[in-house]
Amino acid sequence: MSEYGFAHAPNTVLVVRNELARQVVGALQRAGLPAFLEEEAGTTDRSGAVVRVDPDAETASASVSVGWRCDPGMVRAAVDSLTTGGPDAPAVRYPGTIGQYMQSALIKILLSAGIIATLENDAMNPEHVLVFGRMSDLPTALRPTFVPPGT
Repeated sequence: MSEYGFAHAPNTVLVVRNELARQVVGALQRAGLPAFLEEEAGTTDRSGAVVRVDPDAETASASVSVGWRCDPGMVRAAVDSLTTGGPDAPAVRYPGTIGQYMQSALIKILLSAGIIATLENDAMNPEHVLVFGRMSDLPTALRPTFVPPGT
């Protein structure tokens, strides 16, 4: 059980999810972006593309997602503004704004690497990217017929 009472996916499922997450990290790093798995040690204060694997047995959407994390100093500035009563300060909006700007770039990079990615449709994490798998995992009849640039 997870901390919220949801059943965890079996290890065989988690192995597949974690492999997809590693492929996402690799694709983003090959594009020159800082990218890492959320559960890696020492990543709490790292900025860049944060790849998360959902361990729950049942997911309402994709089990792998990517979000952009700004420099820790910017995040602290946003929190400080909120705690001191300045919810309209530019620092408060900055991390979310940058996350939304990065969302499109992350999707394009992943698609060009053959990874199926799309916008998150969640009001709590609107800047996240959902990852569903590799295009090569699709049955032949459902695979896109275009060839991504640079392949």
